[in-house]
Amino acid sequence: MQLDLSGHHVEITDALRGYVIKKFERLSRHFEQLINVHCVLTVEKLRHKAEATLMLRGNKIYADATEGDMYAAIDALTDKLDRCVKKHKEKAADHHADEVIKARLT
Repeated sequence: MQLDLSGHHVEITDALRGYVIKKFERLSRHFEQLINVHCVLTVEKLRHKAEATLMLRGNKIYADATEGDMYAAIDALTDKLDRCVKKHKEKAADHHADEVIKARLT
């Protein structure tokens, strides 16, 4: 997984970069086919926004989250992306494979 992290009106510190990497590693554990992740952290007055685009094989997943704290925005973003990745993985799974195997055996 290649992670591209950028900031808009915010400096990306080592602590912030480490936190984002740690959170996105959880996504890569749930879905091994992550190719590229583009994450943008933005600060506008008192709103902290985190948005990310995941490049999967044959698909893109986008999510964003706005909170009062940047770390809370990153947490909310990774939770949303985790749900989307699980949903994508569930759609890609073949649910009828067991029925086909059972039909061939009988």
